[in-house]
Amino acid sequence: MEDSNKWSSRLGFILASAGAAIGLGAIWKFPYVAGTSGGGAFFLLFIIFTLFVGLPLLLAEFVIGRSTGKEAVSAYKALAPKGWPWIGKLGVASSVLLLAFYSVVGGWILLYTILSISGDLLGKEYGPLFDTIIANPFVVVGAQAVFLLINIIVVSVGVQKGIERANKYMMPALFIFFIVLVVRSLTLPDAMEGVRFFLKPDFSAITGQSVLFALGQSFFALCVGLSCMVTYSSYLDKSVSLTRSAGSVALLNIFVSLLAGLAIFPAVFSFGIEPTEGPGLLFVALPSVFEQMPFGVVFLTIFLILFLFATLTSSFSMLEIITSALGKGEVEKRKKFSWIGGIIVFVVGVFPALSYGVLSHVTLFNKNIFDLFDFLVSNMMLPLGSLAISIFVGYRMKRETLLEEFQSGSSIGKRVFILWLFLLKYLLPLIIIVVFLGGLPIWK
Repeated sequence: MEDSNKWSSRLGFILASAGAAIGLGAIWKFPYVAGTSGGGAFFLLFIIFTLFVGLPLLLAEFVIGRSTGKEAVSAYKALAPKGWPWIGKLGVASSVLLLAFYSVVGGWILLYTILSISGDLLGKEYGPLFDTIIANPFVVVGAQAVFLLINIIVVSVGVQKGIERANKYMMPALFIFFIVLVVRSLTLPDAMEGVRFFLKPDFSAITGQSVLFALGQSFFALCVGLSCMVTYSSYLDKSVSLTRSAGSVALLNIFVSLLAGLAIFPAVFSFGIEPTEGPGLLFVALPSVFEQMPFGVVFLTIFLILFLFATLTSSFSMLEIITSALGKGEVEKRKKFSWIGGIIVFVVGVFPALSYGVLSHVTLFNKNIFDLFDFLVSNMMLPLGSLAISIFVGYRMKRETLLEEFQSGSSIGKRVFILWLFLLKYLLPLIIIVVFLGGLPIWK
Protein backbone atom coordinates (compact mmCIF):
# COMPACT_ATOMS: atom_id res chain seq x y z
CA MET A 1 0.00 0.00 0.00
CA GLU A 2 1.34 3.42 -0.92
CA ASP A 3 2.20 5.79 1.91
CA SER A 4 -0.18 8.39 0.45
CA ASN A 5 -2.97 5.89 1.04
CA LYS A 6 -2.22 5.63 4.78
CA TRP A 7 -2.81 8.00 7.69
CA SER A 8 0.25 10.14 8.36
CA SER A 9 -0.27 10.13 12.16
CA ARG A 10 -2.45 8.90 15.02
CA LEU A 11 -3.96 12.39 15.28
CA GLY A 12 -4.87 12.29 11.60
CA PHE A 13 -6.58 8.92 12.09
CA ILE A 14 -8.48 10.05 15.23
CA LEU A 15 -9.66 13.27 13.58
CA ALA A 16 -10.71 11.39 10.45
CA SER A 17 -12.53 8.75 12.52
CA ALA A 18 -14.09 11.47 14.68
CA GLY A 19 -15.03 13.34 11.53
CA ALA A 20 -16.71 10.20 10.21
CA ALA A 21 -18.52 9.74 13.51
CA ILE A 22 -19.39 13.35 14.34
CA GLY A 23 -20.92 15.16 11.35
CA LEU A 24 -24.68 14.89 10.94
CA GLY A 25 -25.10 12.07 13.44
CA ALA A 26 -24.20 14.22 16.42
CA ILE A 27 -25.01 17.72 15.20
CA TRP A 28 -28.11 17.35 13.04
CA LYS A 29 -29.79 14.07 13.85
CA PHE A 30 -29.15 13.81 17.58
CA PRO A 31 -31.11 16.94 18.66
CA TYR A 32 -34.28 16.09 16.77
CA VAL A 33 -34.21 12.38 17.67
CA ALA A 34 -33.68 13.34 21.32
CA GLY A 35 -36.49 15.86 21.02
CA THR A 36 -38.93 13.21 19.83
CA SER A 37 -37.73 10.52 22.27
CA GLY A 38 -37.80 12.06 25.73
CA GLY A 39 -34.90 14.54 25.90
CA GLY A 40 -32.77 13.77 28.98
CA ALA A 41 -33.90 10.14 29.22
CA PHE A 42 -32.85 9.60 25.61
CA PHE A 43 -29.49 11.31 26.17
CA LEU A 44 -28.76 9.06 29.14
CA LEU A 45 -29.59 5.95 27.11
CA PHE A 46 -27.45 7.27 24.27
CA ILE A 47 -24.41 7.69 26.55
CA ILE A 48 -24.84 4.18 27.99
CA PHE A 49 -25.18 2.61 24.55
CA THR A 50 -22.25 4.62 23.18
CA LEU A 51 -19.86 3.51 25.95
CA PHE A 52 -20.96 -0.09 26.42
CA VAL A 53 -22.19 -1.01 22.94
CA GLY A 54 -20.87 1.48 20.39
CA LEU A 55 -17.31 1.76 21.76
CA PRO A 56 -16.63 -2.01 21.91
CA LEU A 57 -18.04 -2.36 18.39
CA LEU A 58 -15.95 0.55 17.14
CA LEU A 59 -12.86 -1.14 18.54
CA ALA A 60 -13.94 -4.42 16.92
CA GLU A 61 -14.06 -2.74 13.51
CA PHE A 62 -10.65 -1.18 14.13
CA VAL A 63 -9.22 -4.63 14.93
CA ILE A 64 -10.66 -6.22 11.77
CA GLY A 65 -9.33 -3.47 9.52
CA ARG A 66 -5.81 -3.10 10.87
CA SER A 67 -5.20 -6.83 11.29
CA THR A 68 -5.83 -7.37 7.56
CA GLY A 69 -4.83 -4.04 6.04
CA LYS A 70 -7.75 -4.41 3.63
CA GLU A 71 -11.04 -2.65 2.86
CA ALA A 72 -14.29 -4.00 4.30
CA VAL A 73 -15.29 -6.77 1.89
CA SER A 74 -11.72 -8.03 1.36
CA ALA A 75 -10.99 -7.89 5.11
CA TYR A 76 -13.74 -10.39 5.95
CA LYS A 77 -12.75 -12.51 2.97
CA ALA A 78 -9.14 -12.64 4.18
CA LEU A 79 -10.13 -13.67 7.71
CA ALA A 80 -13.00 -16.04 6.87
CA PRO A 81 -13.56 -16.55 3.13
CA LYS A 82 -16.60 -18.78 3.48
CA GLY A 83 -19.86 -17.08 4.39
CA TRP A 84 -18.60 -13.98 6.24
CA PRO A 85 -17.79 -11.46 3.45
CA TRP A 86 -21.52 -10.63 3.35
CA ILE A 87 -20.91 -8.42 6.39
CA GLY A 88 -18.68 -6.17 4.32
CA LYS A 89 -21.18 -6.19 1.45
CA LEU A 90 -23.96 -5.24 3.85
CA GLY A 91 -21.78 -2.35 5.04
CA VAL A 92 -21.28 -1.14 1.48
CA ALA A 93 -25.02 -1.37 0.74
CA SER A 94 -25.80 0.46 4.00
CA SER A 95 -23.29 3.17 3.07
CA VAL A 96 -24.99 3.70 -0.28
CA LEU A 97 -28.40 4.16 1.35
CA LEU A 98 -27.02 6.23 4.22
CA LEU A 99 -25.03 8.56 1.95
CA ALA A 100 -28.06 8.78 -0.36
CA PHE A 101 -30.20 10.53 2.26
CA TYR A 102 -27.22 12.05 4.09
CA SER A 103 -26.24 13.89 0.90
CA VAL A 104 -29.75 15.35 0.77
CA VAL A 105 -29.18 16.99 4.16
CA GLY A 106 -25.70 17.97 3.02
CA GLY A 107 -27.34 19.75 0.10
CA TRP A 108 -29.69 21.59 2.48
CA ILE A 109 -26.69 22.78 4.51
CA LEU A 110 -24.94 23.86 1.31
CA LEU A 111 -28.00 25.90 0.29
CA TYR A 112 -28.24 27.53 3.73
CA THR A 113 -24.54 28.40 3.56
CA ILE A 114 -25.02 30.11 0.19
CA LEU A 115 -28.08 31.99 1.47
CA SER A 116 -26.15 33.13 4.54
CA ILE A 117 -23.15 34.33 2.53
CA SER A 118 -25.45 36.30 0.24
CA GLY A 119 -27.24 37.84 3.25
CA ASP A 120 -30.59 36.33 2.28
CA LEU A 121 -31.05 34.07 5.31
CA LEU A 122 -31.39 36.12 8.49
CA GLY A 123 -34.68 37.90 9.02
CA LYS A 124 -36.76 35.26 7.25
CA GLU A 125 -39.56 33.13 8.61
CA TYR A 126 -37.40 30.07 8.97
CA GLY A 127 -40.08 27.40 9.12
CA PRO A 128 -41.78 28.39 5.84
CA LEU A 129 -38.35 29.01 4.23
CA PHE A 130 -37.17 25.51 5.06
CA ASP A 131 -40.42 23.97 3.78
CA THR A 132 -40.09 25.91 0.52
CA ILE A 133 -36.48 24.87 -0.05
CA ILE A 134 -36.93 21.13 0.54
CA ALA A 135 -40.04 21.05 -1.67
CA ASN A 136 -38.25 22.50 -4.73
CA PRO A 137 -37.06 19.51 -6.82
CA PHE A 138 -34.49 21.37 -8.93
CA VAL A 139 -32.93 23.11 -5.93
CA VAL A 140 -32.61 20.05 -3.68
CA VAL A 141 -31.37 17.68 -6.39
CA GLY A 142 -28.90 20.30 -7.66
CA ALA A 143 -27.57 20.95 -4.15
CA GLN A 144 -27.26 17.22 -3.52
CA ALA A 145 -25.27 16.83 -6.76
CA VAL A 146 -22.83 19.60 -5.76
CA PHE A 147 -22.42 18.09 -2.28
CA LEU A 148 -21.58 14.68 -3.76
CA LEU A 149 -19.23 16.29 -6.30
CA ILE A 150 -17.17 17.74 -3.43
CA ASN A 151 -17.04 14.26 -1.88
CA ILE A 152 -15.89 12.69 -5.12
CA ILE A 153 -13.13 15.23 -5.62
CA VAL A 154 -11.72 14.83 -2.09
CA VAL A 155 -11.95 11.02 -1.93
CA SER A 156 -10.41 10.65 -5.39
CA VAL A 157 -7.29 12.54 -4.23
CA GLY A 158 -6.49 9.93 -1.60
CA VAL A 159 -6.52 9.19 2.12
CA GLN A 160 -3.68 11.41 3.28
CA LYS A 161 -3.94 14.34 0.87
CA GLY A 162 -7.72 14.40 0.73
CA ILE A 163 -9.61 12.98 3.70
CA GLU A 164 -6.98 13.51 6.41
CA ARG A 165 -6.09 17.03 5.35
CA ALA A 166 -9.75 18.15 5.40
CA ASN A 167 -10.28 16.77 8.90
CA LYS A 168 -7.12 18.25 10.42
CA TYR A 169 -8.22 21.81 9.80
CA MET A 170 -12.00 21.74 9.87
CA MET A 171 -12.82 19.63 12.94
CA PRO A 172 -10.92 21.77 15.52
CA ALA A 173 -12.43 24.93 14.05
CA LEU A 174 -15.90 23.42 14.34
CA PHE A 175 -15.41 22.77 18.07
CA ILE A 176 -14.41 26.37 18.70
CA PHE A 177 -17.44 27.87 17.00
CA PHE A 178 -19.76 25.27 18.46
CA ILE A 179 -18.74 26.43 21.95
CA VAL A 180 -19.42 30.04 20.91
CA LEU A 181 -22.91 29.02 19.82
CA VAL A 182 -23.56 27.17 23.09
CA VAL A 183 -22.54 30.19 25.17
CA ARG A 184 -24.91 32.44 23.20
CA SER A 185 -27.75 29.92 23.32
CA LEU A 186 -27.49 29.55 27.10
CA THR A 187 -27.91 33.32 27.57
CA LEU A 188 -31.26 33.44 25.75
CA PRO A 189 -34.53 33.98 27.69
CA ASP A 190 -35.98 30.75 29.12
CA ALA A 191 -32.86 28.87 28.06
CA MET A 192 -32.85 26.82 31.27
CA GLU A 193 -36.12 25.16 30.27
CA GLY A 194 -34.33 23.70 27.28
CA VAL A 195 -31.38 22.64 29.44
CA ARG A 196 -33.73 20.85 31.86
CA PHE A 197 -35.51 19.11 28.99
CA PHE A 198 -32.18 17.92 27.60
CA LEU A 199 -30.31 16.98 30.79
CA LYS A 200 -33.02 16.00 33.29
CA PRO A 201 -34.12 12.43 32.53
CA ASP A 202 -37.84 11.75 32.46
CA PHE A 203 -37.93 7.96 32.66
CA SER A 204 -41.68 7.93 32.04
CA ALA A 205 -40.85 9.05 28.49
CA ILE A 206 -38.83 5.89 27.79
CA THR A 207 -40.59 3.39 25.52
CA GLY A 208 -39.39 0.38 23.56
CA GLN A 209 -39.26 2.66 20.52
CA SER A 210 -37.14 5.32 22.22
CA VAL A 211 -34.68 2.66 23.44
CA LEU A 212 -34.44 1.34 19.90
CA PHE A 213 -33.83 4.88 18.62
CA ALA A 214 -31.11 5.47 21.24
CA LEU A 215 -29.34 2.28 20.20
CA GLY A 216 -29.72 3.16 16.53
CA GLN A 217 -28.40 6.66 17.21
CA SER A 218 -25.31 5.27 18.97
CA PHE A 219 -24.60 3.19 15.84
CA PHE A 220 -25.34 6.10 13.50
CA ALA A 221 -23.31 8.62 15.51
CA LEU A 222 -20.23 6.38 15.88
CA CYS A 223 -20.50 5.12 12.31
CA VAL A 224 -20.41 1.47 13.46
CA GLY A 225 -22.18 -1.38 11.72
CA LEU A 226 -21.19 -0.09 8.29
CA SER A 227 -17.68 -1.59 8.40
CA CYS A 228 -16.59 1.94 7.48
CA MET A 229 -14.14 1.91 10.38
CA VAL A 230 -12.78 -1.39 9.08
CA THR A 231 -11.72 0.47 5.94
CA TYR A 232 -10.37 3.50 7.84
CA SER A 233 -8.31 1.39 10.27
CA SER A 234 -6.82 -0.62 7.38
CA TYR A 235 -4.77 2.50 6.58
CA LEU A 236 -3.35 2.66 10.13
CA ASP A 237 0.18 1.95 11.32
CA LYS A 238 0.70 -0.90 13.81
CA SER A 239 2.30 1.38 16.41
CA VAL A 240 -0.95 3.28 17.04
CA SER A 241 -3.10 2.23 20.02
CA LEU A 242 -6.52 1.14 18.81
CA THR A 243 -8.02 1.27 22.32
CA ARG A 244 -7.01 4.88 22.96
CA SER A 245 -8.09 5.89 19.47
CA ALA A 246 -11.52 4.27 19.85
CA GLY A 247 -11.98 5.83 23.29
CA SER A 248 -11.05 9.27 21.96
CA VAL A 249 -13.57 8.99 19.12
CA ALA A 250 -16.39 7.85 21.45
CA LEU A 251 -15.75 10.61 24.01
CA LEU A 252 -15.50 13.28 21.32
CA ASN A 253 -18.81 12.06 19.94
CA ILE A 254 -20.57 12.27 23.31
CA PHE A 255 -19.08 15.73 23.86
CA VAL A 256 -20.31 17.01 20.49
CA SER A 257 -23.76 15.50 21.13
CA LEU A 258 -23.80 17.39 24.46
CA LEU A 259 -22.82 20.61 22.69
CA ALA A 260 -25.51 20.03 20.06
CA GLY A 261 -28.17 19.61 22.73
CA LEU A 262 -27.01 22.68 24.68
CA ALA A 263 -26.95 24.74 21.49
CA ILE A 264 -30.32 23.65 20.13
CA PHE A 265 -32.72 22.98 23.02
CA PRO A 266 -32.29 26.31 24.88
CA ALA A 267 -32.99 28.06 21.57
CA VAL A 268 -35.94 25.79 20.89
CA PHE A 269 -37.61 26.66 24.20
CA SER A 270 -36.60 30.31 24.03
CA PHE A 271 -38.29 30.83 20.67
CA GLY A 272 -41.28 28.59 21.32
CA ILE A 273 -40.28 25.92 18.80
CA GLU A 274 -41.49 22.40 19.44
CA PRO A 275 -38.60 20.04 20.34
CA THR A 276 -40.47 17.31 18.44
CA GLU A 277 -40.36 19.26 15.18
CA GLY A 278 -38.16 16.69 13.42
CA PRO A 279 -35.37 16.91 10.81
CA GLY A 280 -35.91 20.63 10.23
CA LEU A 281 -35.22 21.50 13.87
CA LEU A 282 -31.63 22.59 13.26
CA PHE A 283 -32.51 24.61 10.17
CA VAL A 284 -35.22 26.50 12.05
CA ALA A 285 -33.63 26.95 15.50
CA LEU A 286 -30.05 27.71 14.43
CA PRO A 287 -30.76 30.89 12.40
CA SER A 288 -33.02 32.11 15.23
CA VAL A 289 -30.10 31.89 17.68
CA PHE A 290 -27.71 33.78 15.43
CA GLU A 291 -30.31 36.42 14.61
CA GLN A 292 -30.09 37.56 18.25
CA MET A 293 -26.28 37.85 18.21
CA PRO A 294 -24.21 40.91 17.34
CA PHE A 295 -22.74 40.32 13.87
CA GLY A 296 -25.14 37.40 13.56
CA VAL A 297 -24.75 37.13 9.78
CA VAL A 298 -20.99 36.70 10.12
CA PHE A 299 -21.22 34.08 12.88
CA LEU A 300 -23.99 32.16 11.13
CA THR A 301 -22.02 32.08 7.89
CA ILE A 302 -18.86 30.86 9.61
CA PHE A 303 -20.74 28.19 11.55
CA LEU A 304 -22.62 26.95 8.47
CA ILE A 305 -19.36 26.68 6.53
CA LEU A 306 -17.78 24.71 9.36
CA PHE A 307 -20.92 22.59 9.78
CA LEU A 308 -20.75 21.89 6.06
CA PHE A 309 -17.16 20.70 6.41
CA ALA A 310 -18.09 18.52 9.41
CA THR A 311 -20.85 17.02 7.30
CA LEU A 312 -18.41 16.43 4.47
CA THR A 313 -15.79 14.76 6.68
CA SER A 314 -18.49 12.34 7.78
CA SER A 315 -19.70 11.67 4.25
CA PHE A 316 -16.13 11.11 3.05
CA SER A 317 -16.04 7.92 5.11
CA MET A 318 -19.18 6.57 3.44
CA LEU A 319 -17.94 7.26 -0.07
CA GLU A 320 -14.54 5.86 0.93
CA ILE A 321 -15.98 2.47 1.89
CA ILE A 322 -17.90 2.34 -1.41
CA THR A 323 -14.85 3.43 -3.44
CA SER A 324 -12.51 0.99 -1.66
CA ALA A 325 -14.92 -1.91 -2.10
CA LEU A 326 -15.28 -1.20 -5.82
CA GLY A 327 -11.52 -0.75 -6.29
CA LYS A 328 -10.48 -3.66 -4.03
CA GLY A 329 -7.23 -1.95 -3.06
CA GLU A 330 -6.25 -0.80 -6.55
CA VAL A 331 -4.98 2.64 -5.57
CA GLU A 332 -4.29 3.68 -9.15
CA LYS A 333 -8.00 3.32 -9.99
CA ARG A 334 -9.23 5.33 -6.99
CA LYS A 335 -10.36 8.28 -9.13
CA LYS A 336 -12.44 6.10 -11.46
CA PHE A 337 -14.20 4.25 -8.67
CA SER A 338 -14.80 7.46 -6.68
CA TRP A 339 -16.82 8.74 -9.62
CA ILE A 340 -18.68 5.45 -10.08
CA GLY A 341 -19.54 5.29 -6.38
CA GLY A 342 -20.63 8.92 -6.30
CA ILE A 343 -22.89 8.52 -9.34
CA ILE A 344 -24.54 5.42 -7.84
CA VAL A 345 -25.26 7.31 -4.62
CA PHE A 346 -26.63 10.29 -6.54
CA VAL A 347 -29.08 8.16 -8.53
CA VAL A 348 -30.32 6.43 -5.36
CA GLY A 349 -30.41 9.73 -3.48
CA VAL A 350 -32.74 11.47 -5.94
CA PHE A 351 -35.67 9.62 -4.37
CA PRO A 352 -35.20 10.82 -0.76
CA ALA A 353 -34.31 14.27 -2.14
CA LEU A 354 -37.76 14.52 -3.70
CA SER A 355 -39.63 13.01 -0.76
CA TYR A 356 -40.65 16.41 0.65
CA GLY A 357 -41.80 17.67 -2.75
CA VAL A 358 -43.00 15.84 -5.85
CA LEU A 359 -42.72 12.44 -4.16
CA SER A 360 -44.25 13.49 -0.83
CA HIS A 361 -47.29 11.34 -1.58
CA VAL A 362 -45.17 8.18 -1.73
CA THR A 363 -45.15 6.54 1.70
CA LEU A 364 -44.49 3.12 3.17
CA PHE A 365 -45.29 2.19 6.77
CA ASN A 366 -46.41 5.82 7.24
CA LYS A 367 -42.95 7.10 6.30
CA ASN A 368 -41.89 9.12 3.29
CA ILE A 369 -38.88 7.94 1.29
CA PHE A 370 -36.38 10.06 3.24
CA ASP A 371 -37.62 8.81 6.62
CA LEU A 372 -37.80 5.24 5.30
CA PHE A 373 -34.14 5.33 4.22
CA ASP A 374 -33.22 6.77 7.61
CA PHE A 375 -35.19 4.10 9.49
CA LEU A 376 -33.88 1.21 7.38
CA VAL A 377 -30.25 2.23 7.87
CA SER A 378 -30.31 3.46 11.49
CA ASN A 379 -32.72 0.96 12.98
CA MET A 380 -32.38 -2.12 10.77
CA MET A 381 -29.13 -2.34 8.79
CA LEU A 382 -26.75 -0.80 11.33
CA PRO A 383 -27.97 -3.01 14.21
CA LEU A 384 -27.79 -6.08 11.92
CA GLY A 385 -24.27 -5.14 10.80
CA SER A 386 -23.22 -4.46 14.39
CA LEU A 387 -24.62 -7.81 15.55
CA ALA A 388 -22.74 -9.61 12.79
CA ILE A 389 -19.47 -7.79 13.58
CA SER A 390 -19.81 -8.60 17.28
CA ILE A 391 -20.32 -12.30 16.54
CA PHE A 392 -17.57 -12.36 13.93
CA VAL A 393 -14.90 -10.84 16.19
CA GLY A 394 -16.09 -12.72 19.27
CA TYR A 395 -16.34 -16.19 17.75
CA ARG A 396 -14.60 -16.30 14.36
CA MET A 397 -11.35 -14.34 14.73
CA LYS A 398 -8.33 -15.90 16.42
CA ARG A 399 -7.88 -14.86 20.04
CA GLU A 400 -4.15 -14.31 19.48
CA THR A 401 -4.84 -11.84 16.66
CA LEU A 402 -7.37 -9.97 18.77
CA LEU A 403 -5.03 -9.69 21.75
CA GLU A 404 -2.13 -8.54 19.58
CA GLU A 405 -4.19 -5.77 17.95
CA PHE A 406 -5.83 -4.81 21.24
CA GLN A 407 -2.52 -4.33 23.06
CA SER A 408 -0.41 -3.00 20.16
CA GLY A 409 0.83 0.49 20.97
CA SER A 410 -0.93 0.40 24.34
CA SER A 411 -0.21 -0.55 27.96
CA ILE A 412 -3.79 -1.69 28.65
CA GLY A 413 -3.82 -4.97 30.56
CA LYS A 414 -5.28 -8.31 29.60
CA ARG A 415 -8.21 -7.93 32.01
CA VAL A 416 -9.64 -5.12 29.91
CA PHE A 417 -9.21 -7.29 26.83
CA ILE A 418 -11.13 -10.13 28.52
CA LEU A 419 -13.92 -7.71 29.46
CA TRP A 420 -14.09 -6.38 25.88
CA LEU A 421 -14.22 -9.90 24.44
CA PHE A 422 -16.90 -10.91 26.96
CA LEU A 423 -19.03 -7.94 25.89
CA LEU A 424 -18.64 -8.83 22.22
CA LYS A 425 -19.40 -12.53 22.69
CA TYR A 426 -22.25 -12.48 25.17
CA LEU A 427 -23.65 -9.14 26.29
CA LEU A 428 -23.66 -7.05 23.10
CA PRO A 429 -25.47 -9.58 20.87
CA LEU A 430 -28.13 -9.98 23.56
CA ILE A 431 -28.55 -6.20 23.97
CA ILE A 432 -28.78 -5.61 20.23
CA ILE A 433 -31.34 -8.39 19.72
CA VAL A 434 -33.52 -7.42 22.70
CA VAL A 435 -33.54 -3.71 21.90
CA PHE A 436 -34.13 -4.42 18.23
CA LEU A 437 -37.16 -6.52 19.15
CA GLY A 438 -38.19 -3.68 21.47
CA GLY A 439 -39.25 -1.73 18.41
CA LEU A 440 -41.80 -4.36 17.42
CA PRO A 441 -45.51 -3.86 18.26
CA ILE A 442 -45.47 -6.75 20.77
CA TRP A 443 -43.27 -4.66 23.08
CA LYS A 444 -45.51 -1.57 23.04
